[in-house]
Amino acid sequence: MRRNLERYYGAGDLHFITCSCYRRQPLLGTPRRRDLLLTVLEQVRRRYQFVVAGYVVMPEHIHLLISEPQEKTPSTVMQALKLGFARRVLAQERRQRNPAQAALIDRAPQHIWQKRFYDFNVWTEPKRVEKLRYMHHNPVKRGLVVSPELWRWSSYRSYFLGELGLVRVNEWEVLKMKIRPPAA
Repeated sequence: MRRNLERYYGAGDLHFITCSCYRRQPLLGTPRRRDLLLTVLEQVRRRYQFVVAGYVVMPEHIHLLISEPQEKTPSTVMQALKLGFARRVLAQERRQRNPAQAALIDRAPQHIWQKRFYDFNVWTEPKRVEKLRYMHHNPVKRGLVVSPELWRWSSYRSYFLGELGLVRVNEWEVLKMKIRPPAA
Protein backbone atom coordinates (compact mmCIF):
# COMPACT_ATOMS: atom_id res chain seq x y z
CA MET A 1 0.00 0.00 0.00
CA ARG A 2 1.27 3.44 -0.87
CA ARG A 3 2.20 5.41 2.21
CA ASN A 4 2.58 8.86 0.66
CA LEU A 5 -0.75 9.01 -1.09
CA GLU A 6 -1.37 12.47 -2.52
CA ARG A 7 -4.84 13.82 -3.02
CA TYR A 8 -5.59 16.89 -5.12
CA TYR A 9 -8.42 18.94 -3.69
CA GLY A 10 -9.55 22.50 -4.17
CA ALA A 11 -9.61 22.79 -7.96
CA GLY A 12 -13.33 22.04 -8.24
CA ASP A 13 -12.75 18.75 -10.11
CA LEU A 14 -15.01 15.77 -9.92
CA HIS A 15 -13.50 12.82 -8.05
CA PHE A 16 -13.76 9.23 -9.26
CA ILE A 17 -13.50 7.22 -6.06
CA THR A 18 -13.13 3.48 -5.61
CA CYS A 19 -13.46 1.86 -2.22
CA SER A 20 -13.26 -1.87 -1.48
CA CYS A 21 -14.77 -4.02 1.22
CA TYR A 22 -12.39 -5.56 3.73
CA ARG A 23 -10.23 -8.19 2.03
CA ARG A 24 -12.50 -7.85 -1.04
CA GLN A 25 -15.22 -9.84 0.70
CA PRO A 26 -18.73 -9.51 -0.80
CA LEU A 27 -20.03 -7.55 2.18
CA LEU A 28 -22.32 -5.63 -0.20
CA GLY A 29 -23.56 -8.90 -1.67
CA THR A 30 -27.22 -8.54 -0.69
CA PRO A 31 -29.85 -6.09 -1.96
CA ARG A 32 -30.50 -5.01 1.63
CA ARG A 33 -26.85 -4.06 2.21
CA ARG A 34 -26.61 -2.23 -1.12
CA ASP A 35 -29.80 -0.30 -0.31
CA LEU A 36 -28.39 0.57 3.11
CA LEU A 37 -25.18 1.88 1.56
CA LEU A 38 -27.14 4.08 -0.83
CA THR A 39 -29.30 5.37 2.03
CA VAL A 40 -26.16 6.34 3.97
CA LEU A 41 -24.63 7.90 0.83
CA GLU A 42 -27.69 10.12 0.40
CA GLN A 43 -27.53 11.18 4.06
CA VAL A 44 -23.83 12.04 3.69
CA ARG A 45 -24.52 13.87 0.40
CA ARG A 46 -27.07 16.10 2.08
CA ARG A 47 -24.94 16.67 5.17
CA TYR A 48 -21.77 17.69 3.33
CA GLN A 49 -23.45 19.32 0.32
CA PHE A 50 -21.78 17.67 -2.66
CA VAL A 51 -23.00 16.43 -6.02
CA VAL A 52 -23.17 12.76 -6.88
CA ALA A 53 -22.58 12.62 -10.62
CA GLY A 54 -22.56 8.82 -10.69
CA TYR A 55 -22.24 5.67 -8.62
CA VAL A 56 -22.33 1.91 -8.68
CA VAL A 57 -22.44 -0.50 -5.74
CA MET A 58 -20.90 -3.87 -6.47
CA PRO A 59 -20.81 -6.87 -4.09
CA GLU A 60 -17.26 -6.10 -2.86
CA HIS A 61 -16.58 -2.49 -3.86
CA ILE A 62 -18.11 0.84 -4.82
CA HIS A 63 -17.35 3.52 -7.39
CA LEU A 64 -18.46 7.13 -6.92
CA LEU A 65 -18.14 10.18 -9.14
CA ILE A 66 -18.65 13.17 -6.86
CA SER A 67 -17.95 16.87 -6.63
CA GLU A 68 -15.96 18.33 -3.81
CA PRO A 69 -18.22 19.13 -0.86
CA GLN A 70 -18.96 22.71 0.13
CA GLU A 71 -16.96 22.87 3.34
CA LYS A 72 -14.91 19.69 3.71
CA THR A 73 -13.00 17.36 1.37
CA PRO A 74 -13.82 14.08 -0.40
CA SER A 75 -11.73 12.39 2.33
CA THR A 76 -14.22 13.63 4.94
CA VAL A 77 -17.09 12.40 2.77
CA MET A 78 -15.53 8.95 2.47
CA GLN A 79 -14.81 8.76 6.19
CA ALA A 80 -18.45 9.63 6.98
CA LEU A 81 -19.79 7.18 4.39
CA LYS A 82 -17.60 4.28 5.45
CA LEU A 83 -18.10 4.88 9.17
CA GLY A 84 -21.85 5.46 8.92
CA PHE A 85 -22.38 2.29 6.91
CA ALA A 86 -20.02 0.16 9.01
CA ARG A 87 -21.67 1.20 12.28
CA ARG A 88 -25.10 0.26 10.98
CA VAL A 89 -23.97 -3.10 9.60
CA LEU A 90 -22.02 -4.08 12.71
CA ALA A 91 -24.93 -3.03 14.95
CA GLN A 92 -27.31 -5.17 12.89
CA GLU A 93 -24.91 -8.10 13.19
CA ARG A 94 -24.77 -7.73 16.97
CA ARG A 95 -28.58 -7.56 17.27
CA GLN A 96 -29.04 -10.68 15.15
CA ARG A 97 -26.49 -12.82 17.01
CA ASN A 98 -27.80 -15.68 19.04
CA PRO A 99 -26.07 -15.71 22.47
CA ALA A 100 -26.07 -19.52 22.35
CA GLN A 101 -23.75 -19.32 19.36
CA ALA A 102 -20.98 -17.38 21.09
CA ALA A 103 -18.34 -19.55 19.39
CA LEU A 104 -19.33 -18.03 16.05
CA ILE A 105 -18.52 -14.49 17.17
CA ASP A 106 -15.02 -14.78 15.78
CA ARG A 107 -16.52 -15.41 12.34
CA ALA A 108 -18.70 -12.29 12.38
CA PRO A 109 -17.25 -9.39 10.39
CA GLN A 110 -15.26 -6.95 12.47
CA HIS A 111 -14.22 -4.77 9.54
CA ILE A 112 -16.32 -3.66 6.61
CA TRP A 113 -13.92 -1.55 4.52
CA GLN A 114 -10.32 -1.65 3.39
CA LYS A 115 -8.30 1.26 4.68
CA ARG A 116 -8.10 4.24 2.35
CA PHE A 117 -9.67 4.66 -1.07
CA TYR A 118 -8.56 5.35 -4.63
CA ASP A 119 -9.25 8.90 -5.88
CA PHE A 120 -8.82 10.06 -9.47
CA ASN A 121 -9.45 13.71 -10.40
CA VAL A 122 -11.78 14.11 -13.37
CA TRP A 123 -11.50 17.50 -15.02
CA THR A 124 -12.61 16.94 -18.63
CA GLU A 125 -15.99 16.03 -20.12
CA PRO A 126 -14.62 13.01 -22.06
CA LYS A 127 -13.10 11.61 -18.86
CA ARG A 128 -16.39 12.15 -16.98
CA VAL A 129 -18.28 10.22 -19.66
CA GLU A 130 -15.61 7.47 -19.63
CA LYS A 131 -15.92 7.03 -15.86
CA LEU A 132 -19.73 6.97 -15.98
CA ARG A 133 -19.70 4.34 -18.74
CA TYR A 134 -17.17 2.28 -16.79
CA MET A 135 -19.33 2.39 -13.63
CA HIS A 136 -22.60 1.68 -15.41
CA HIS A 137 -21.20 -1.30 -17.32
CA ASN A 138 -19.33 -2.80 -14.37
CA PRO A 139 -22.25 -5.08 -13.31
CA VAL A 140 -22.63 -6.29 -16.91
CA LYS A 141 -18.90 -6.95 -17.29
CA ARG A 142 -18.94 -8.93 -14.03
CA GLY A 143 -21.90 -11.03 -15.21
CA LEU A 144 -24.31 -9.80 -12.51
CA VAL A 145 -26.85 -8.62 -15.11
CA VAL A 146 -27.17 -8.72 -18.90
CA SER A 147 -27.77 -4.98 -19.30
CA PRO A 148 -27.02 -1.98 -17.08
CA GLU A 149 -30.64 -0.95 -16.49
CA LEU A 150 -31.22 -4.23 -14.64
CA TRP A 151 -28.73 -3.29 -11.88
CA ARG A 152 -30.69 -1.14 -9.39
CA TRP A 153 -27.60 -0.01 -7.49
CA SER A 154 -26.11 2.39 -10.01
CA SER A 155 -26.86 5.83 -11.38
CA TYR A 156 -27.61 4.35 -14.83
CA ARG A 157 -31.37 4.29 -14.21
CA SER A 158 -31.29 7.95 -13.22
CA TYR A 159 -29.47 8.95 -16.42
CA PHE A 160 -31.23 6.79 -18.96
CA LEU A 161 -34.65 6.08 -17.46
CA GLY A 162 -35.12 9.31 -15.50
CA GLU A 163 -35.81 7.41 -12.27
CA LEU A 164 -35.34 8.94 -8.86
CA GLY A 165 -33.35 6.46 -6.81
CA LEU A 166 -32.18 6.38 -3.21
CA VAL A 167 -29.42 8.87 -4.11
CA ARG A 168 -30.05 12.21 -5.81
CA VAL A 169 -27.90 12.39 -8.94
CA ASN A 170 -26.68 15.64 -10.50
CA GLU A 171 -28.34 17.92 -7.98
CA TRP A 172 -26.02 20.83 -8.76
CA GLU A 173 -28.17 23.34 -6.84
CA VAL A 174 -26.57 22.08 -3.63
CA LEU A 175 -23.33 23.85 -4.54
CA LYS A 176 -23.11 27.48 -3.61
CA MET A 177 -20.95 29.84 -5.57
CA LYS A 178 -17.64 30.40 -3.84
CA ILE A 179 -16.53 33.99 -4.17
CA ARG A 180 -12.81 34.47 -3.92
CA PRO A 181 -11.52 37.58 -2.16
CA PRO A 182 -10.06 40.17 -4.52
CA ALA A 183 -6.36 39.82 -5.29
CA ALA A 184 -4.14 42.19 -3.33
